[in-house]
Amino acid sequence: MKSAQSIWEAALGELQLQVNKPNFDTWLKDTTGVSYKDGVFVIGVPNVFIAEWLRSRLHSLIKRTLTSISGQSVEIQFAIRPLNPEIQPVASRQADGGTSSRIKEPVTSFRLNPRYNFDNFVVGDSNRLAYAAALEIAEDPGNKYNPLFIYGDTGSGKTHLLHAIGQSAKSRGSTILIASAEQFTNQFVIALKNNRIDDFHRKFRSTDFLLVDDVQFLSGKAQTQECLFHIFNDLYENNCQIVVTGDRPPGAIPSITKKLRSRLEWGLVADLGIPDIEMRLAILKVKSKQLNVAQPPVDVLRFLAVQFQQNTRELEGALNRVVTYSRLSGEKIDMKLTAQSLADIIPKENRRDSSATPKVIITTVANFYGIDTSVLTGKRRDKAAVLARQVTMYLLRERNHCSLAEIGFMLGGRDHTTVMHGCEKITAEIDVNPQLQESIDEIRRKLKPRRSQSAS
Repeated sequence: MKSAQSIWEAALGELQLQVNKPNFDTWLKDTTGVSYKDGVFVIGVPNVFIAEWLRSRLHSLIKRTLTSISGQSVEIQFAIRPLNPEIQPVASRQADGGTSSRIKEPVTSFRLNPRYNFDNFVVGDSNRLAYAAALEIAEDPGNKYNPLFIYGDTGSGKTHLLHAIGQSAKSRGSTILIASAEQFTNQFVIALKNNRIDDFHRKFRSTDFLLVDDVQFLSGKAQTQECLFHIFNDLYENNCQIVVTGDRPPGAIPSITKKLRSRLEWGLVADLGIPDIEMRLAILKVKSKQLNVAQPPVDVLRFLAVQFQQNTRELEGALNRVVTYSRLSGEKIDMKLTAQSLADIIPKENRRDSSATPKVIITTVANFYGIDTSVLTGKRRDKAAVLARQVTMYLLRERNHCSLAEIGFMLGGRDHTTVMHGCEKITAEIDVNPQLQESIDEIRRKLKPRRSQSAS
């Protein structure tokens, strides 16, 4: 029988794809599977504050996810299991045994994630500037880029860089305070309710590094913005390093005060772009090592890299889901298992013909034209090699929805414009060249029919 923890790890893999990163890191990351008996699943949480939030906001989603994984209806309960003795529940006990209505601070400090460091951050053209700046301020804080503002879409690596800065600075003896903007807001509200705002200010001003994640969460929260503005000024005047991340540049964040926006733009603003396919493949290889699994087959990695192009968090979450399904089922990771484990999260229009993988298409085309597959990836430019290569490009695009960049990568690192030209040429030739049309139809027949074709 599967343990409660193994089931919960599988659930977290799915929840990671359905909950935005700030909420996942704040409310779900430190939870555990405690027990599963008689249809009741008990989830361990660090404090009552988190238990109440999960119960009111994510109860139905968690229940649905666990029911799907376990195959039967599941009831959810939460048990308080503090991470360490310093973490206290929200409601504290009074001397008379009653529960105080006075809200206590749910956590005494924020923590760095040891998994996020510079060593396992994959660097590419899309993030090179942000990475270099992050590395520099970790070694020489408060002098060159202050503040450093890093922005990019969800899952682009902002939080990874933020924690990497913290890890590196801490190892050099600096004091670190890291928080998401949502955590900052929650702590601020709690401090106001408890008349402890001076303690709150003192806490955030007494650090060498202030690291704030997802600052766009402060949009429209004028009082919290005012608080951060004054903390910012005090830290800046004391030459302390400030690093802030967001999903867009400061000037594009709605409902944020002009004076706070101007502070965020004082130093360097660096963006994290969408990683190219080579970078996504490198990320998957690094993630495989972190998950302590043998590197999945190349066709599986390429499949994941194409299906999840925009969001690194989703890309890693998809791999985590595949690995979890493999461990729970005892089956090896291949295209079949990958397609099964991701079937409900990949849009139908983006699903590939899993029976005709890129490798199968390349091999089938090469065999049809009587050449070796190395010809398709090599530099031969004779008429026969060029035709076969262009037909391969066309079929990879048609059957597997491969991007131009991915096709170029698979066929010897060719430029995407070369692939585009090849696909367009075959498309135009088919209409006027019956022999080419017949050849492509024959290759299609050699490939296993797609579901939509076999069902008709």
